[in-house]
Amino acid sequence: MAKRSFARTGVKAKPVTVFVVIGIILIGLVLSVTGAKIPIPGQQELLHVYGAKDIRFGIDIRGGVEAVFEARDYEGTPSSEDIASARSVIALRMDNLQILDREITVDKNSGRILVRFPWRSDEADFNPEAALKELGEMARLTFKDPDGNIILEGNDVARSYAGVNPETNQPVVELELSAEGAEKFTEATGKLVGEIISIYMDDTVLSEPRVKTQITGNRAFIDGMADVQEAVDLAEKINAGALPFALQAISSSSISPTMGQDALAVMLQAGLIAFLLICVFMLVYYRLPGLVACFSLTGQVVGILLAISIPQQTLTLQGIAGIILSIGMGVDANVIISERIKEELKTGCSLQTALSNGFTRAFSSVLDGNVTVAIAAIALMIFGSGSMLSFGYSLLAGVILNGLTGVTASRLMIGSLSQYKKLENPWLYGRKGGQQNVPVL
Repeated sequence: MAKRSFARTGVKAKPVTVFVVIGIILIGLVLSVTGAKIPIPGQQELLHVYGAKDIRFGIDIRGGVEAVFEARDYEGTPSSEDIASARSVIALRMDNLQILDREITVDKNSGRILVRFPWRSDEADFNPEAALKELGEMARLTFKDPDGNIILEGNDVARSYAGVNPETNQPVVELELSAEGAEKFTEATGKLVGEIISIYMDDTVLSEPRVKTQITGNRAFIDGMADVQEAVDLAEKINAGALPFALQAISSSSISPTMGQDALAVMLQAGLIAFLLICVFMLVYYRLPGLVACFSLTGQVVGILLAISIPQQTLTLQGIAGIILSIGMGVDANVIISERIKEELKTGCSLQTALSNGFTRAFSSVLDGNVTVAIAAIALMIFGSGSMLSFGYSLLAGVILNGLTGVTASRLMIGSLSQYKKLENPWLYGRKGGQQNVPVL
């Protein structure tokens, strides 16, 4: 007769797994508090990992800058179409800078644009005029032939970005032209093969590329860049000049935070107290799964902070609401899982079977809730703007991390802890009555 033996089933995890997961959470916690500068192999530059102290808060929390722009060297009042185009360019710049909390208001009668945006996270002098430099040059971009004739203007360039030439593996600046701009450029480059086309920002020359061949279609690239940084700088300047006319700031001033100077400290204090109370409840009511839940929730909070601070997303009051909502979903996920484990133990299942069934049967409920909220968050990010983007981004980041920490990390930690004999007592997992004569398979 073949030999038979009992084997453990259910949640598979090595005993040391719990320490690996906790170590990752603690490393993330340190990074979220202190930030870090990591060397990049082969380069002298350092990768700056921003921490929570570097988060850029919205106008409602930290205040910001208000500036009024008007057309420079422009006869008469700009048309409604040109004003709308200028507004769109400024909004696109702010999107690229992750400035989600902003107000851009146009006055079609006077042709002026009012812009409000928050201070940078590292702002120390709170100088409105210096802060405006973040938005880039508000000058007019032109492409000129050797005789000084204008070939293209800023609104003929849809966008510009740094790239790499696949044939030479060298950095280049790629241009995407509008339909009208592509037609103009095809005609001009056909006549100027071997000649130089100068790119101007007002009267300043940005670049002087030579035409190698006639360029057809709506794409072109500029080569001869010394390095990637030069390509990035030129692309950003070309994007900055995609305005239908040059703008100048006729006034700028500071904006006080609408929530008051101490609002952030109060929110942090309230959040910390609420988090500690939740952890105490989870420990008392669910015991070992409650302890695991505390670590998984810590990992979720740390991950959300890093997801906001590293790309320098603007965090507004609505964004904080998104964080709170996602953490609440994380608590809910841990409660569902812990309750399912308790119910399985009450039916007389072995510990490993109870853990396996608990996670498996709770997963569908947790997944359904996260997926529906994620769809709503993505919709807000696609169709929303300003503070709605902040809310949607925070909520989506929290939901994703809920799946990683509230389900995956919790499963690994509980599965790892259950491998230790001293932690096999069902009482530690919420069952009443202490150690029971239940086989551990």
